[in-house]
Formats: sequence, structure tokens, C-alpha cells
Amino acid sequence: MKFGVAVYPGSNCDYDTYRVIRDVLKEDVQLIDYRRTDIDHYDCIILPGGFSFGDYLRPGTLASHTPLTGAIKDFAKKGKLVIGICNGFQILTEAHLLPGALMPNIHGKFVCRHQYLRVENADTPFTNQCEEGQILKIPIAHHDGNYFVDEDTLRKMEDNGQIILRYCDEFGNITEEANPNGSIRNIAGVSNEKKNVFGLMPHPERASESILGTEDGLYILRSILEYHS
Repeated sequence: MKFGVAVYPGSNCDYDTYRVIRDVLKEDVQLIDYRRTDIDHYDCIILPGGFSFGDYLRPGTLASHTPLTGAIKDFAKKGKLVIGICNGFQILTEAHLLPGALMPNIHGKFVCRHQYLRVENADTPFTNQCEEGQILKIPIAHHDGNYFVDEDTLRKMEDNGQIILRYCDEFGNITEEANPNGSIRNIAGVSNEKKNVFGLMPHPERASESILGTEDGLYILRSILEYHS
């Protein structure tokens, strides 16, 4: 399988993601400059975390207007896999590849910690190695992770199985105390209608080796491999 990892000015998780794909998953991977448009030969594009273009205007806004993001829109329309992590999630919402928006955390602070997540839909290219209701432990690190979408759209997303991950406590309970940023209904990750585009605030690449304290991020990354096999 051939992965491409997007690199925007200000990306800072691009090489982390690249190394996990190359050294842990042992898959073919390349870094892709934000000015490139020739991406059809990839099977999955990953938009990594960071602060693309310094988060000026809004996080992800400037990156959403680059040549690479324009090509990613066409790539996604063809049904190929796209995953946006943290800032990558913000870019995908700004590019209208995913519904909703990411706002500043409700408490106004940057949050960086391990976070429990409950898998709401295990029937996607990104979660097929999970079980519905499974609890994952994956780090978060963001200032603008407060996911919001209007109620009508949210109902449609829930009916269509687009709510993929929710913040929870260690027992899987969806509570206000377990919500690190104020996201509506504790939402931590969503997909588009076709399920080939996935955005999440937690960082699976930071949870892919036992030395880091959790390998739960591999459930997501290996799901991509299983889907493509």
C-alpha cells in the first residue's frame, strides 16, 4: 500500500506519521509538498497535525486553499482514503470534505494528554480492526479541537454512522468530565457520508509503539491496511 503524508508550512507531525508508516507498519510512504497536485498514485493520503501556515485566520484555512488540498478533494471524490489528524482534521473541515467546524477549546487552553475514546462505528475503512464500543487510549494535543455541527446535520450524521469516535472515561462513559475541549456530544472523530474521509483530533501516530505507553493508534492505522488488502 502506498501512503502520502501532506506537508504544509507549519506541519510538525508529518515526519512522526511518516516514520510510523515506514518503520512500524513497514509500508511505502512519501512526504508530499503542499504545492504538488500529482497524487493519484497513492492509496491513502494523511494530513498530519501541526500548525499549518501558523494557524493564521483559522486553523486549516490557508492550507485548505493550497494546490495539494485541491488535489486531495479530487482524490477523495474518487473514493480513495483520506485521513486528517488534529490540524489535518481542521483542514478537512475548512475544505468542506467533512461537515462541521473546529473551534477553540471551551476552556481556552491548549490540552495535551492521553485520552480515552469510544469507537462508535467499527464498520469503516479506519476502524474495521476495532469493535463497536471498544475503548482506545490515544494522546490529544490541541487548542482548537472543539467540534461543532448544527443539530440537523448532526442527526443526519448519526443516522448515517458518521460519528466514529467520542471522548469518554476509562469505562467508556460519555460524560462532560471526559470531554477535553467542549465538542458537541463528545465527538472526537467523524467521517464523510461515503466513509472514505476521516478526521480525528487524537494522534494515532503517537500511540503506535509500546514505548509511548499505548499502541492503540495501530487499530486505526492497521484498519486502513486491512481495508485495502
